[in-house]
Amino acid sequence: MARANGSNMALSWIAGVICIAVVAALLWLAVPMGPVMVQFVGDTLRSVAPGTVETP
Repeated sequence: MARANGSNMALSWIAGVICIAVVAALLWLAVPMGPVMVQFVGDTLRSVAPGTVETP
């Protein structure tokens, strides 16, 4: 963790933990969209790929 001159080590740790918590919360909220994105990318690739036959 980067530390500037005169900064408090405890405050640096608290800020780091808060940042990690925010990133974890954003990932937790994004997880349900995973299967939708996989299906979207798969459908897009199937429609763009040459010589593919669509199955019902």
